[in-house]
Amino acid sequence: MSDILPAVDPRPDHPVEAGAPQAGDTTESTVTVVVAGLCNLGIAVAKALAGLVSGSGAMLAEAAHSLADTVTEVLLFLSLKRSTRPADDTHPFGYGRERYVWALLASFATFIGGAVFSITDGVRTLLHGEELGSPTVSYIVLAVAFVLESVSLSRTVRQVRGEAGRLGVTGRRYLRATPDTAVKAVFLEDVAALIGLVLAFGGVLGTERTGDSAWDGVASLLIGALLAWVAVVLARANGSLLIGRALPQSAEDRIAETLRGQPRVRQVVDLVTLVSGPQDVLVAAKVAFEEPATARDVERACEEAEKAIRAAHPAVARVYLDPTPGRTKEL
Repeated sequence: MSDILPAVDPRPDHPVEAGAPQAGDTTESTVTVVVAGLCNLGIAVAKALAGLVSGSGAMLAEAAHSLADTVTEVLLFLSLKRSTRPADDTHPFGYGRERYVWALLASFATFIGGAVFSITDGVRTLLHGEELGSPTVSYIVLAVAFVLESVSLSRTVRQVRGEAGRLGVTGRRYLRATPDTAVKAVFLEDVAALIGLVLAFGGVLGTERTGDSAWDGVASLLIGALLAWVAVVLARANGSLLIGRALPQSAEDRIAETLRGQPRVRQVVDLVTLVSGPQDVLVAAKVAFEEPATARDVERACEEAEKAIRAAHPAVARVYLDPTPGRTKEL
């Protein structure tokens, strides 16, 4: 899915700006979420069975981890589908921000369903110990889960690299700034899942070699801490967009340049932007037009300026221009 708005055409002399949405469809992000969800569901069942058979708390913590990820993918899928509904009389600005409501709930699911369970189980193991059965099943499941998680991560990485490369930004910058939080969530969950599998392997192996279940308990605590960190990162990102985030300053500056480039525009007095979704940006500006001008001249100039903004910045869905007298200090 395209989700970063180039302030101008992505040519070498016109660098793109990360952090702003770009027009496009949700198909690629939806496929990424579905692939991750199916992988996590199968892994969760396998880990739970392995945990019950082996008696490993770390494996049960990993099962909770994968189950939380599965719930997260379901919520992200809902966010992608519901946020694309067209505007109506009760929601004239559309449903773009609804994706951040569901994505915020997904971060809570990661925290409550994964982090809390893992930390609780780790504390219980450290305090009361546990009897570890045959670890063979755990090793097999961990190996299979690592392969499946790698498949899911490779799918996400391909999407991230493709979008970042197309826009001329690094993958890290893309993930940090993109308003497509579904892709960001899947990427962080897959990375956390692979790290969690390594921790679970260390816990099972350490307990098997030493006979001390503390290894398993510590692994559960570390998995819980990892999930809590992912939940906090996603909650902050979605909360910021849900409240209403502006485009980066450089992107706003280029929109102002587009306005100033119109023949009848004399001055851009004020300009604000609002990101409602990866494909939905609102632009509002106070603009001083050349004088003398009739009302019809101003109307035509506003229409031409709006067309120019939409052509240069495809993610801009709404443009509101307010003709106003010029000021001494321009934007």
